[in-house]
Amino acid sequence: MPQYRRAQGKVFFFTVVLAHRSDTLLVDEVDRLRRVYRTVRARRPFETVAICILPDHLHAIWELPESDADYALRWNLIKSGFSRGLDAGSRSVSKVIKREKGIWQRRYWEHAIRDDADLERHVDYIHFNPVKHGYVARVSDWPYSSFHRYVDRGVLVADWGGDMREVLGSFGE
Repeated sequence: MPQYRRAQGKVFFFTVVLAHRSDTLLVDEVDRLRRVYRTVRARRPFETVAICILPDHLHAIWELPESDADYALRWNLIKSGFSRGLDAGSRSVSKVIKREKGIWQRRYWEHAIRDDADLERHVDYIHFNPVKHGYVARVSDWPYSSFHRYVDRGVLVADWGGDMREVLGSFGE
């Protein structure tokens, strides 16, 4: 089992999803997302413990400062900053009234990390997610993940999670 660093502050797991699950906007515009993410993190500090960006959603674990646990504001800034400059698709009246482009789902999933075991489970979930969704056969093949940072720091080995091609193999004749 890897030895993950113990989280010190207020730690939360998030799933943030595009409005249209068939979109690939997050990987198509990954540089835009990274730029906005860095800008928000500079203005409203938080540490990204783990993250994985998939075509239509992302998962992240943040450690927030003891004095500022306003993750809702941070996500609002990220989502609105990312959407700014992108074309709005067809939108409902309520989205127009609320000045939403219809790019993101309004809500997101958040979970307060309870302990070290909970943190480890969620980091593993984040890193294995591209394999779970069938985007790659090996965790190391997905470029938009903090998994690579964990490998560089020696927390995880490069072949962590195995190779689904070996697991599935070829059955029959």
